[in-house]
Amino acid sequence: MIQHSKNAKVLFNSPKDIFVKNLGPTINTPFSEHSPVISSDDKILLFTSRGENVTGANTSAEGAKKGEGNLASDGEYYEDIFEAERIDDENWSKPRSLSGVLNGKGHDASIQVFDNDTKMLMYRQDKAGDIYYSEKAGGDWTEPKRLNDNINSNQFESDAYITPDGLTIYFSTGKYSEDGTLDIYYATRQPGGDWGAAKSVGSNINTKYDDDSPFLSKDGKTMYFSSRGRNTMGGYDIFKSEYDSIGRRWGQAENMGYPVNTPDDDSYYRLSPDGSYAYLSSYRIGGYGEKDIYTINYIKNAIIRGKVISSRDSVTVIPGVELVFSGTQADKTALSYRDVTKPDSGNYEVTVLSGRTYQVAVSKDGKNITTEEFAVPVATKDSTVIEKNFYVPYMDTTSAGMFAFKKIYFDTDKYNLRPESVTELNNIGRILKANPGLNISIEGNCDSRNTDEYNMVLGQNRADAAYNYLKRNGIGETRMVTTSYGERRPAAPNDSPENMQLNRRVEFRVILKEGESMDKMKVTQPAAPAAGAKRTTTTGTTRTTGTGSTGTSTGNQLVPGKSKVKMADGTKVKTKVDEDSDKVKVKTEGPNGEESKTVIKEGEIDSKVKDAEGKTKLQVEGATPANLTPTTTPATDSTQMAPMTTPATDSTRTAPANMNATPTDTTTVKP
Repeated sequence: MIQHSKNAKVLFNSPKDIFVKNLGPTINTPFSEHSPVISSDDKILLFTSRGENVTGANTSAEGAKKGEGNLASDGEYYEDIFEAERIDDENWSKPRSLSGVLNGKGHDASIQVFDNDTKMLMYRQDKAGDIYYSEKAGGDWTEPKRLNDNINSNQFESDAYITPDGLTIYFSTGKYSEDGTLDIYYATRQPGGDWGAAKSVGSNINTKYDDDSPFLSKDGKTMYFSSRGRNTMGGYDIFKSEYDSIGRRWGQAENMGYPVNTPDDDSYYRLSPDGSYAYLSSYRIGGYGEKDIYTINYIKNAIIRGKVISSRDSVTVIPGVELVFSGTQADKTALSYRDVTKPDSGNYEVTVLSGRTYQVAVSKDGKNITTEEFAVPVATKDSTVIEKNFYVPYMDTTSAGMFAFKKIYFDTDKYNLRPESVTELNNIGRILKANPGLNISIEGNCDSRNTDEYNMVLGQNRADAAYNYLKRNGIGETRMVTTSYGERRPAAPNDSPENMQLNRRVEFRVILKEGESMDKMKVTQPAAPAAGAKRTTTTGTTRTTGTGSTGTSTGNQLVPGKSKVKMADGTKVKTKVDEDSDKVKVKTEGPNGEESKTVIKEGEIDSKVKDAEGKTKLQVEGATPANLTPTTTPATDSTQMAPMTTPATDSTRTAPANMNATPTDTTTVKP
């Protein structure tokens, strides 16, 4: 017992992640319930009870006179076999006794059902106790028959297990020990159909103490059994042994640990039909009396997924947020799981070990936003999914914007809004209204099944459709700019209908918040129109009075190549993107001979505008977006018709002909 206590301390301090659950008062009583047997479909439970409803009989006249007809010599009720049907995952029907022909003069106990649940092994108190079997006929069980003398003896035979092929039986017997303690033996079926001579399973399983209740996994490679020997915590503990197919013997037994085992008796470990959990008979704290039947579930992983949302408006999802789930295993080993919210949706997803409370640290750009606790309930199935949104006190106000807007998609050669697009536009409208300092770029895209010129116009029509809807729903026109990329910025190769659908889209990108000055904006970010600027659009292009940014887009890389567009007023626009996409040339020719030329290279702008007579009206050399202060000038024939940004140019949204440049060290303005 001293050694048991030492063993218990070791096992208790290194627990397993296992969920032990009592089957409840429908099955368990203040008396002993044990020997669970589950049908192959997991819907019928056979078990043994010593409760008040048993029918075992004390046949002595004196016993009957004293009213002890159901009492055994130890003063408790006899054991009988009961059956219950599963109602759902949590509940069972009221058990019914299977006494009838199965009821002997003493104890009767369930052991196993086999052969498609048509046969049952059972224990009967005959002599010192033997193994019997019964067959099912007409929905009921027949009179039990005793197994042959190679299995049964004048000693105690307690429990048994027949392999699925019906050719091998493992059983516990006191026949071969000097002091009658139980050991586990096995026998194989002979050609005549009966059991042959018994053989020991070996010293890796059997000890000088009781070794009982054998049960094999479906593949026959693992034996589970009960033993009072080795490093038991006290009484019977559950052990397991793996079969060594090369050495043709059972390996060293391993204690199943706490909380499968306790300092009292734990026995009759039986796997469910699919092997995902087990049944167990145990006498432990929290039960209904003596031994109860429990289920043993290994705690499984659960998928936790959701979004991180700003608590300031309860709408804005925040991409780029790191979530770290920190917890411990049952043995106090640290656990840590991490994910970052996605840039397009703001979603996160982690797979964590269930059945514990996690500390969730939420951070952005290396700075902690908040830490909170999240209790994950026990999951006993790998498919468990838990939705969890985190509402945090954070609102991104940088010019890059951390609002994740979903893309909207279009049918082939169409620019009318789909119902799901209207839903997303409503969501965008809500966010914009909740954040008056937020501006967006609405960017139309196409697949490649038409000409570049045609797709430029179609992309603009798609962007305009989204723009007009938001405007009708109360979003100010100065907070939105539109751009068409045509087929120049594919999201996927145009090699399948599914990929081409991904390219027929409008994207929404956050630009500069209202009131923020241009010199605070990074050159890799899209520009916002100046306060009070007027948005004017011509087919296939965007014109905004004010200047934009240059450089490589934060989105997809520009596709190198050339394009030509003729606008409704006769203006011709030519665009060329170099092979490395680091240099963009834009030329325009107005219907009256006006010309403009803009070159954007490595973040600098060189621009020149001439009127119909060839006189230079504006020249900007070596300017960068930070050097340019946008102002609104009256439109003239020489300025209004010279758009310096074409939809095919992701890197530039400027219209030098519509702006004045403030002279600096790197900017020259010539009349």
